[in-house]
Amino acid sequence: MPIADRTLDGSWDRRLGSGRVEPDRVLDLHGMSLDAAWAAIDRGLEQALGRGDRVLLLITGHHRPGEPPVQRGKIRAAVHDWLAASRHASSIAAVRGAHRRHGGGGSLYIILKR
Repeated sequence: MPIADRTLDGSWDRRLGSGRVEPDRVLDLHGMSLDAAWAAIDRGLEQALGRGDRVLLLITGHHRPGEPPVQRGKIRAAVHDWLAASRHASSIAAVRGAHRRHGGGGSLYIILKR
């Protein structure tokens, strides 16, 4: 099952949808290259798992279409595939879009298993 489709219990989805969850860690990928973003996600997941964090807020930025040579939204487009291929994929309970208070469409919640 793709990480984005994994289910959580109803109370988790209600809390996430209402913005009542406070992230334990924030990973901001603004201004990073694809390679740097991948390394930051891997390192951030490793640190979060080591600390016992449960909710990460991953800030990818909003998709903004652009004409070459300005190509935008590459990190956002790759994130779900990266998470599924990550060495930490088995520790990810679910991925959800963030509430607007945490960045809305430009951010994701990564929920880690206990």
